[in-house]
Amino acid sequence: MIPIKNKEGIARMRESCAIAATVLNRLKEFVQPGVTTYDLDQAVRDLIAQHGARSACYGYQLGSRRYPGYSCLSVNEEVVHGIGSLKRVLREGDIISLDVVIEYNGYIGDNATTVAIGKILPRVADLLKVTEEALYLGIQQAQVGNRIGDISHTVQTFVESHGFSVVRDMVGHGVGTSMHEEPQIPNFGRRNSGEKIKPGMTLAIEPMVNLGHYRTKTLSDGWTVVTADLSPSAHFEHTVLTTEKGPEILTIPRAASVSV
Repeated sequence: MIPIKNKEGIARMRESCAIAATVLNRLKEFVQPGVTTYDLDQAVRDLIAQHGARSACYGYQLGSRRYPGYSCLSVNEEVVHGIGSLKRVLREGDIISLDVVIEYNGYIGDNATTVAIGKILPRVADLLKVTEEALYLGIQQAQVGNRIGDISHTVQTFVESHGFSVVRDMVGHGVGTSMHEEPQIPNFGRRNSGEKIKPGMTLAIEPMVNLGHYRTKTLSDGWTVVTADLSPSAHFEHTVLTTEKGPEILTIPRAASVSV
């Protein structure tokens, strides 16, 4: 059953998503050579707190494990769920995916972006560009009356036309009072398949794209997902509201950001 948000729920989603986007936008300013991913995670903690929100990542439970970070910070071959560490120092030529998920007033805001540290290889720059473009093409398909598979097919077709691969092991999802709601939103699939899109859905659309093969594996920490061939991976995400007038991106930063 896909939750449909009422007027109050949509208003609260706007608040939580604005905070998530503002924190993510501010976090990008901290990304530079010499910074550790632990430093970035602590910055996320402080930014979220200053907005009166909480990290939805911190303490997230999967089986017997609880996620130890305030954000997901995934460098180079790390696809998603990278944990901030003093041992992971950003260097010129790296890329890092910043995934910020917050809870505010009972609702979740979820967004991600991938940024370059200094000058990166041309093919890696293409990876980032194509992944971000795939996100917006997928969002355009989140039209009332379409099906989830229309989003999936559009992302896959565009990505693969540029010689990259879409991750199969992780997918986008509905989001609202919990981080993961129905429906699942793969970045691969057939047109006219899956659930029909109705007004009032809030969807986290998030292409995860590899420069090499789509296969992934999980590291021994039980969280960090990397490409099986250790090729670079990019991740872009917005939370989107479906309306009769078309999809609306909710994860837009507030005009005035809060400083740490």
